[in-house]
Amino acid sequence: MAKNDINRGSPDLEYSDEEVLNYHENNYPGHGKIEIIPKTPVISQRDLTLAYSPGVAVPCLEIQKKPIDLYKYTNIANTIAVISNGTRILGLGDIGIAGYPVMEGKSILFKALANVDAFPLILSNYDPDSFISTVKSISQNFAGINLEDIQKPDCFLIERTLEKELDIPVFHDDQWGTAVVTLAGILNSLKLVDKNIDDVNIVMNGSGASGIAITHMLLDAGVKGTNIQTVDRIGTIYSGRGAMDMYKEELSTRINPKKLSLSLPEAVEGADILIGASSPGAFTKDMIKSMQNDAIVFAIANPDPEILPKHAIAAGATVVGTGRSDFPNQINNVLGFPGIFRGLLDVRAKKVTNNMKVAAANAIASMTPEEDLTPDNIITSPTDPQLMATEAAAVAKAAIKDNVARKLISDEKIYELTLKRIEYYQKIFAPTVKSRKIN
Repeated sequence: MAKNDINRGSPDLEYSDEEVLNYHENNYPGHGKIEIIPKTPVISQRDLTLAYSPGVAVPCLEIQKKPIDLYKYTNIANTIAVISNGTRILGLGDIGIAGYPVMEGKSILFKALANVDAFPLILSNYDPDSFISTVKSISQNFAGINLEDIQKPDCFLIERTLEKELDIPVFHDDQWGTAVVTLAGILNSLKLVDKNIDDVNIVMNGSGASGIAITHMLLDAGVKGTNIQTVDRIGTIYSGRGAMDMYKEELSTRINPKKLSLSLPEAVEGADILIGASSPGAFTKDMIKSMQNDAIVFAIANPDPEILPKHAIAAGATVVGTGRSDFPNQINNVLGFPGIFRGLLDVRAKKVTNNMKVAAANAIASMTPEEDLTPDNIITSPTDPQLMATEAAAVAKAAIKDNVARKLISDEKIYELTLKRIEYYQKIFAPTVKSRKIN
C-alpha cells in the first residue's frame, strides 16, 4: 500500500495506511491501543475475597458514610473521561463512532505522558441538551471531563453548561488545549524576535472553536483588544456586525473597538503575528510579505496548513509553526492536556480557570530556555517528562491561588510526584508492550 500522501514532511515520519492499521489491530489480547490493568494481585482465594465478595463491602460502607472516601478507596481520583459525540473528528468531520480510535489515542497519551487514566467514550447524543444530560449522569464516576471533537457551536454550550453544573473540571481540548499551546509558542517566538506581547498586532484567521479560544487566551495573556483582529469568512469581527453567533458577538466586545471592516489580506498588512485555525492554503506569500519584519506565522490547520513553512519563510517570515509533527515548531495539544489534567487531579480541582490556562502556557514556554530558542526551535517536545511535571505544578499552583482546589499540595511536591508517576509507567508498563504484540 502506498505511503499516505497527506504526510509530505520529514521522510523519517512517513507512513503507509497498512502500517497504521497494523498498529491499531495486532495487539494482544483483542485489538486497539488501550486496556485496563489491575493494580493489585488477583491470584489467590484471599485476593478474591479482598478485591470482591465479601471484602469489597467494607470500602463500600466506608464510602456510604463518607462520600469523599470514594477518592481514597477507588481509582476515581486518577480517572477522567474523554468524551465526544463524533461530530467533528480530527479533520474528518461528522463520522460518529468511527472516531473512536481518536479517543483511544487521546487516552493512551494521557497515560503515557502523565499517568492519567482516561476512558474513551463516544456518545450517540447529537442534541446538545441530551449530550449534557448524559455526561452529567455519568460524571460521578470521574474526577474530570475532557471534551473532544464536538461541532461548533454545540461545543461552547456543552462546555459552559457542564462547567456550571458539575463540581469537577471540564475542559474542551479543541478550544483550550490548542489555545494554551498556541500561546506558549507565541510567547517564545516573541522572545526570539525581541518584541513585547503588549505591543504586537495579531491577526487570528478562523472563528471556530479553537480560533475563538485562541483569541480569548491571547487577550487574557496581555494582548490589547485594539491590537488583535479575528477574521471569519466575511471579514474582521466587530460588535454589532451581524452574521455572527452569540459566541462571536461575545468575543467582539473584547476586540476591534474601532469596528474596522477588513478582509483577511487587509487585516494582515502590517501585522506582527498571523495565526490560522482555518483551511489549507488560506495564507498567500503576498500576505506574508505585507507583514512587519520578523513576522511570526502559525498555520495550524491539520492535516494541511494554511501555508507550507518553506513558502512562508521564502516570503519573509522569521518563525513558522504548524500543527504537524513532521515540520519544526509543532503547535499540538499533546503538549498541554496531559500535564493540565495531571495538575487538576492532584489538587482535586473543581474547575479550570483562565489563570490556570495561562499558567500552563507559561510552563510550556519555560521548557525552552531563551538561549536555546531558534526559528526552528520555539517549543519543547511532549516526550520530555519534565514538561508534564512542570505544567502540572503550574496548573495546581494556579488552582490553589484561584481557590478551586480541594486538596492543598505544594507545586514542588506535584512536580516530584509527576516525575515519579511517569517514571513508574515507563519502567513497569511501557517495556512490556512490545513483547505482547502479535507478530
